[in-house]
Amino acid sequence: MLLSGVFVAGALAGGWLWLRSSPLAAVAQVQISGVHGPEASAIEAALDSAARDMNTLDVNPAALRAAVSSFGVVREVHAVASFPHDLRIRVVEQLPVAALLVGGQRTAVAADGMVLGPALLSGSLPVLAGVYAPAAGARLRSASMLAPLAVLGAAPTRLAPLVARAFVGTNGVTLAMHNGLLAYFGDATRPRAKWLSLARVLADPSSAGASYIDVRLPERPAAGFPAGTTPPAASSEATAGASAGQTSTTEAAVAELAAGLTPAGTGAAASGREAASAPAGAGQSPPTQAQAAPGAAPETGAGEAGEASPTPAAPGG
Repeated sequence: MLLSGVFVAGALAGGWLWLRSSPLAAVAQVQISGVHGPEASAIEAALDSAARDMNTLDVNPAALRAAVSSFGVVREVHAVASFPHDLRIRVVEQLPVAALLVGGQRTAVAADGMVLGPALLSGSLPVLAGVYAPAAGARLRSASMLAPLAVLGAAPTRLAPLVARAFVGTNGVTLAMHNGLLAYFGDATRPRAKWLSLARVLADPSSAGASYIDVRLPERPAAGFPAGTTPPAASSEATAGASAGQTSTTEAAVAELAAGLTPAGTGAAASGREAASAPAGAGQSPPTQAQAAPGAAPETGAGEAGEASPTPAAPGG
């Protein structure tokens, strides 16, 4: 009886091993998702080739990752097999969020500091000036580079194309918009809350003409105005003449601007330019007036978020 049991177990094990390597379970249909950009075709081809050497009962994730190890844009590879012949592969990318500028040369960089190379550059990427550019596939290590990248990596899809350059100045991480407006983020903590706070200010008419918007404390954003500029009245239900319709419009604009707000560090950034509402006529002169921005909590004194400060000098770009 014991011998017969051993024989049956051995036969089953042998049959399983044979099935795992037999054509009956060979990968024949490969579905790949999550790949975008100029390297998409090459990535898909590499994954497809590696997958067709596999068996749906014995998928090798390490081999799939190795097949695309030369593509810096690929962060993760996940595979799910369906017996007998189907394999679904999902790629998680780390898309470029900035163009690192060093010595007149540019290279694309992801939100986590991964250098992606010049092939992934686009005209919509904000400039981040540096003094050293590692080779593609390596990572930036400087805090002055990583903090702005983390902020850019959390940008909403509608707001990301508005940023012309990023740098660390006297107010911490600072984003300079194409129209000259400056956004002060301070450090790289709570980037989604800060972007949402910025979206609320941009969507409100009371920020029109602002020289800077300070969201270092996202619960207490502040808009600064150049000398001689009278800040518009805040648009809220408590302001004389404000209507429920205007408030609803502002909230709808906020929701639209904040749509696609990405988790920090994913590197998901818009590749094209989309229209978005931003204060017009913002200049580069140092702001001399500041007011609590829409949605700010009541202040008990001259808080950090409401203090006017000189425009920091931006490196390069």
